[in-house]
Amino acid sequence: MKPKTLIVQKYGGSSVANPERIQRVAKRIAKTSRSGKRVVVIVSALGDTTDDLLDLCGKITMNPSRRELDMLLSTGEQISTALMAMALHELGVDAISLNGFQVGIKTDSSHTRARILGIRRARVNRELGAGKVVIIAGFQGIDANMEITTLGRGGSDLTAVAVAQALSADACEIYTDVNGIYTTDPRILPEARKIDRISYEEMLEMASAGAQVMQARSIEVAGKYGVPLHVRSSMNEETGTWIIKGDKSMEKVLVRGVTASKKEAKITIADVPDRPGMAGNIFRSLAKAGINVDMIVQNVGRTGKTDISFTIPADDVSASLKAIASIRPAISKDHLIIDKHIAKVSVVGIGMRSHSGVAADMFEVLGKSRINIDMISTSEIKIAVIVKDKDTDRAVKALHDHFVTKKDRYQSV
Repeated sequence: MKPKTLIVQKYGGSSVANPERIQRVAKRIAKTSRSGKRVVVIVSALGDTTDDLLDLCGKITMNPSRRELDMLLSTGEQISTALMAMALHELGVDAISLNGFQVGIKTDSSHTRARILGIRRARVNRELGAGKVVIIAGFQGIDANMEITTLGRGGSDLTAVAVAQALSADACEIYTDVNGIYTTDPRILPEARKIDRISYEEMLEMASAGAQVMQARSIEVAGKYGVPLHVRSSMNEETGTWIIKGDKSMEKVLVRGVTASKKEAKITIADVPDRPGMAGNIFRSLAKAGINVDMIVQNVGRTGKTDISFTIPADDVSASLKAIASIRPAISKDHLIIDKHIAKVSVVGIGMRSHSGVAADMFEVLGKSRINIDMISTSEIKIAVIVKDKDTDRAVKALHDHFVTKKDRYQSV
């Protein structure tokens, strides 16, 4: 007999922010279960719980152990799972809550940003076989030393995708407080348009460039294993945005969306000795500290010295400075320039792969808006620039108007 359809549903923090929303989500889960489907649910921490825990941590120490930080932050999702199971019990639905350890979500030992290595399916399959809805704590796992780990900001998305892949789920639904993926942030531009379908490639670039609807690593995993994702609102029954493998029809849209991230910082190392191996030493020390470097610019060397600038997540500035300090005396502290008042603005679209002129148009639009470009980075389907953070919203509006609102002129044939 063919097994029942298996649905993985993930609910973000805003969808379970208070008892009323938990009860609303429980009714949706109950409806899915009563329709004859098997249901696995991944939940994030309630509302701003993670931020509240970080604030609480900050009142104790500004330099917490990453292990202890994982111990602290993992509690948020465990609260959500238990409350969701209780809400389902009240509706007469048999459900069980499980944390990352109980499920067997195995990770490496990179505390606060661990990577999933595998998932044991036996416990979840056993509970599903008993007719239960399985509620799994997102964002967390356990390493080979039985230590609790967390998967980084937005890690519940990664949990959902990994669980869907491990269980060969028929669908993976990502529920949030918006109706899907938009051409830009509706909070910046209310006339932003909902996208019906977007490719894994485009969504990965948008997520990496600042779109906050889904975690970038979750998109990477979904694309690798071909897990179709449906991003939709937990507040209504509307169809959202499908994230799927790209096709020829998608390439007709030159620019899919415009994104912005203000959580960036730039570090410039001045007067670096211009000799082989120096850049390698710098970026190897950053890599060992687990810091992801985005844009890199090295000036032309003169008089045996050069300047190297690079961008990183703003939260990693302190760790970056420690990593750079480890290669002294080659680099002097006096030669470090830190700029936290920057933002990354990007245009993304797979249609850019086979069409020229997007970069020229982008730079002209920003020039006409008197917005200065500090750094530039490109890929086949993305062009990103660094601007002053005060210019972010103006840049997004100008680029969205040019490439999306007036998109008819940019339709491929």
